[in-house]
Amino acid sequence: MVHVVYCDDKEKVLEKILEGTKTMIVRGAAGRKIPHSRVFEGETLYFMKKGSAKISVKATVESVQNLVKLIEDEIITALAEPRLALSEKQKTRWHKKCLCLVAFKEVQPIEPLDFDRQGNMDDWLIIEKIEDVVVGTSIPYNYDNSKFK
Repeated sequence: MVHVVYCDDKEKVLEKILEGTKTMIVRGAAGRKIPHSRVFEGETLYFMKKGSAKISVKATVESVQNLVKLIEDEIITALAEPRLALSEKQKTRWHKKCLCLVAFKEVQPIEPLDFDRQGNMDDWLIIEKIEDVVVGTSIPYNYDNSKFK
């Protein structure tokens, strides 16, 4: 599978990824929400700046930590991970009981791809191939690939 990850434009997440100060991303919720337990080592991440409609960076998943039923101290410790490079505002946003921490490597800018946004999409998409969400080759998005295996 490949993953399309929206990056917060206000926090300059994509810029931090490109300069190498951010080598891990987090997603969290009260329960196991996408991408928790659905992203694996060796898969490809494609990053796009929220609001840009351009997929412009790719990387390879190096490791994944799926954390559940965290208590307060565990959440604080997980979000303090230096590779996340989180601001205080981001730590507050991701302060959740279930966290998915995804470390990545081999970051490279790519020729920007035009993202075909559809109404039912989250900030993390799990797809078969990147062409499935690119203008001209996209297919209707559904959550089949997001279900637990």
